[in-house]
Parts: sequence; structure tokens; C-alpha cells
Amino acid sequence: MLKIGCCGFSQARQNYFKNFSVVEIQQTFYQLPEEKTALKWKKESPLDFEYTLKVWQLITHPVSSPTYRKLKIKIKNEKNYGFFKPTQEVFSAWEKTSKIADILNTKIIVFQCPASFKPEKENIKNMKNFFKKIKRKDYVFCWEPRGNWSEELIEELCKDLDLVHCVDPFKKNSVFGKINYFRLHGITGYSYRYTEKDLRTLKEMIDKIQKPTYVMFNNVYMYEDALNFKKLIYGQKTKEKFF
Repeated sequence: MLKIGCCGFSQARQNYFKNFSVVEIQQTFYQLPEEKTALKWKKESPLDFEYTLKVWQLITHPVSSPTYRKLKIKIKNEKNYGFFKPTQEVFSAWEKTSKIADILNTKIIVFQCPASFKPEKENIKNMKNFFKKIKRKDYVFCWEPRGNWSEELIEELCKDLDLVHCVDPFKKNSVFGKINYFRLHGITGYSYRYTEKDLRTLKEMIDKIQKPTYVMFNNVYMYEDALNFKKLIYGQKTKEKFF
């Protein structure tokens, strides 16, 4: 009931496919790939390989976010973007994201919000409106809030909107979800390298969990750390047991 991978291809794709069965696509957050590019990724990966993805920043982040520097398209009406605003631009960004997800046969979609997305009345209203309006299909939506959100409010929203509370397990506890989706950002930051002790602590956390769990490393040493964790869980020669 465990899958281990990285947030992004941290190695050549063919080498990554040999070692892992899941990746979280990061490119979709900064700029959606062309459909032909997504088709190429799908065709070159093993049949049982799983793609999860992070939604386009136009949905979750305002234009003031420094991440927009990587956006390759010009936008107008800047105030209409981000924070799940009920605008044509945000819903269009979702439709385009959904097309890429369908090409990759993606089930798990991650909505990571900036710390500036605070638990304010308008933000909560927009978030509820967004998730209740879009076509959910059979996606599993994972929400990673940052900033000063209480566990009670997170749990309330996740229950109401059928979301998985996505967390870094070294920093927060997941309070709701049919699965656990962990994104490990480094205990002290992106340049952190997980020690054997850290990985054993992570294993102990997961051993207590009675539901499917994804462990996605998102740090400088993500590839090495994910491999080391996989070896700790399954052994050097043991194949992973997927759900």
C-alpha cells in the first residue's frame, strides 16, 4: 500500500522508469506542456507507471508570485488569476490542466497553495465554489495549504469538498483523506539530505497508517533519498508491492 517517487524527473526518464513507478509532474504547475509532449511521456513510460501532477499556477497562485517568471504565455487582467477565483481565466486553466491529466491517465492532482492564500472568508468561498463547479471525474484531489490554517478548518473543508490533506509528514499531520499523499520538502529546506535515521522515522510513521500512501520526495537529493527509502522498505532486490 505504498508508492515512492519524486516530484519531477530528477534523472533521465528511462533511468527513472527503471527505479520508480510514479512521478509527480512539476512542469504543469509552471507552464502546461503541449498535448503532444504529454502523449510522448505517456507512450515512453511503462504501462503500469503512474503520473500524478501539480495543477497550473494560474488556478492557485496570484500573478505576484515569483513562479510566474517561468510562465511562457502573456496574460491580461492579472487580478483574475489565482486563489481559486470564480473567473473565466481560472476555470479555463483547470480545463486545460484536466486535458493533460487525461492524456497521462492521471488520477491524483495536487493543489498546492501559497502561504499568501490565507484562511479568509473570500478565499474559502472561492475554494468551495471552484471544487463544487469543476468536473471531478474520478480524480483524487490533494490540497496542500501553507500558512496559518487550523487543522479544524482544513478537516472541515476536506470533508466538505472531498479532498486529501497533503502534507510533509515531518512538519504536519494529515487530518483527512482516502489516501495519504506526502510531499517531502526537506526538514530544514530544499537542500536538505535525509539521513538513515530520518528515513527510518518515516518508515515508522507509514507503518502506523492503514491506507494507501504516496511518498514523494521534493528536495535537491530527491532521487538519491527516494532510492534509499525504497531500499529501506523493500530491500536491495525486492520489487515494490503496489496497490
